[in-house]
Amino acid sequence: MISGLKLVVVMPAYNAEKTLRQTFSDLPHEYVDDVVLVDDASSDRTAQVAAELGIRTIVHPVNGGYGANQKTCYRAALELGADIVVMVHPDYQYSPRLVTAMASMIISGHYDVVLGSRILGGGALKGGMPYYKYVSNRILTAFENVILGVKLSEYHTGYRAFSRQVLEKLPLESNSDNFVFDNEMLAQTIFFGFRIGEISCPTKYFPEASSISLWPSIRYGVGVLATIFKYVLHVNNIKRFPLFYG
Repeated sequence: MISGLKLVVVMPAYNAEKTLRQTFSDLPHEYVDDVVLVDDASSDRTAQVAAELGIRTIVHPVNGGYGANQKTCYRAALELGADIVVMVHPDYQYSPRLVTAMASMIISGHYDVVLGSRILGGGALKGGMPYYKYVSNRILTAFENVILGVKLSEYHTGYRAFSRQVLEKLPLESNSDNFVFDNEMLAQTIFFGFRIGEISCPTKYFPEASSISLWPSIRYGVGVLATIFKYVLHVNNIKRFPLFYG
């Protein structure tokens, strides 16, 4: 535990056999109470490696998508009695060593959600982020900051920590089963008035790290714009969306 609160790490996994051991090894195990890995019907030995490491593992019989994977992760963490949940990608793109720092920011009482930002500190391009992704990240983030009325360095990191109250409040089952789930979740977080903090996080892009390619990235960008459009319509009572029903 950390400050008497139960800390659960969740790992949404897909073909993470080559990087899972290193990711798991670098977790601050002295503070983490439980680790849950959800294998989204991987074609490699991800589930077997997780079992060898003693990780609590859930296997989807068919691939449901990144969003569907997270839904299972958060349900499982809440069922385990988690007070704080940190999502760590098992592809080692983000440093697992920051789990304690992110959880501590929630424990401080200042934040309900903490994001590990690749942009703070200026290391995204040095870490290998493709230039087109960096540019699109900056453009989408600037647009979202204006529309949503907050100021974040990026909305598109996959490294996130949540208080139990956030996960219980947000209507996550209304979200997409695909990559835009992440962005919908942040729009919901802002809509329901939760406080978001950020911490600088180094990132690594390498062949084994999962990363969506160009056309899925474009579809994701369109999905982000659609989410913001729904937010505007909802808050102005023009059209209501289940995404923002509490």
